[in-house]
Amino acid sequence: MGASLPHITLPRATVLLFACAAGLSVANVYYAQPLLDALAREFAIPDAAIGSIVTATQAGCALALLLVVPLGDLLERRRLMLAQALMLAAALVAVGTARTSAILLAAMLLTGLFGTAMTQGLISYAASAAADEERGRVVGTAQGGVFIGLLLARVLAGGISDLAGWRSVYLLSAALTLVLAALLWRGLPALGAAPSTMRYRSLIASMFTLLRRDRVLQVRGMLALLMFAVLNIFWSALVLPLSAPPYGLSHTAIGAFGLAGAAGALAAIWAGRLADRGHEKPTSAAALLLLTAAWLPLAWMDSSLWALIAGIVLLDLGGQAIHVTNQSLIFRASPEAHSRLVGAYMLFYAAGSGIGALASTASYASAGWRGVCLLGAGVSVIALVFWMLTRKLAAGADA
Repeated sequence: MGASLPHITLPRATVLLFACAAGLSVANVYYAQPLLDALAREFAIPDAAIGSIVTATQAGCALALLLVVPLGDLLERRRLMLAQALMLAAALVAVGTARTSAILLAAMLLTGLFGTAMTQGLISYAASAAADEERGRVVGTAQGGVFIGLLLARVLAGGISDLAGWRSVYLLSAALTLVLAALLWRGLPALGAAPSTMRYRSLIASMFTLLRRDRVLQVRGMLALLMFAVLNIFWSALVLPLSAPPYGLSHTAIGAFGLAGAAGALAAIWAGRLADRGHEKPTSAAALLLLTAAWLPLAWMDSSLWALIAGIVLLDLGGQAIHVTNQSLIFRASPEAHSRLVGAYMLFYAAGSGIGALASTASYASAGWRGVCLLGAGVSVIALVFWMLTRKLAAGADA
């Protein structure tokens, strides 16, 4: 099993390296969102089905969480990160050179697989390297990096696509990933891998044992599924109305709207600190209320882009706060199983993201932007009600 360092405070530079690396890794999973209209035109994919590109990426995410991320509990983590970075670079080259929709979808699946494997592997790596009393802060900082990477992915993808075409987005990212591989090899702490007789098949099977027995993982995983469905309902559909009349915005402008959610990175760090202090209940309540309230201004996007910006801020604040709170809670038990815990938890994320993307573009095709907002608001309310009904169960499991 992966060893941990329970009494050593991580240097700030190391925590920042985790955050930056996680952000650069996760960006690859989200580059496609502001480019969906360009991909639809080039590969002749109808608007109602363009969400399949996001869904293919999320299928890769699910495979990574199920088959690759748990390896962090079995293998030496730094070598694992290096191998994954090299394979991610190859997948990005495949996306950037794809000539048919079948090759594009396959390459997107591999990008989702290795991008997610690196991102979540780094989160569990950071959790294992952190001391108990700083784990929420370290995980929150790393998750803040993930969120900034997600935001910058939309902005950079839009801007680079307008300047040099969508393919250049993925080819440039492949080059940056190779640089990242070298930085990780030199800068990450060597935790080592304790001797273990567990075989790979048993390792994977133990994830389902955790899912069956861990009540906190079950409750927080379902919240993650609903929350990520909400986020993908919004982001997967946003490019469609903004690129059409009357707005007709460029990819750069559409991607820049992601910067409105930068406060979500602060929410991630803030939520991690509150979780360290035992304030996860009020944090969860506030986050879910924000997630639900966000859809009111978002529904008025046709009248005001300022309403859109306000809704994005609320949506990302709520989403990141609940996500970090979830992770802080599930990491409190079983230090030797951090990779499997994050893999099992993020399976819910992949399911919610894929379902949200498909439902979003289908809703837009049939009912327009208001239909998307009604769908997102409905799922947000379900998440809030689910938390209210299960908070006593989660509290009992924490105890």
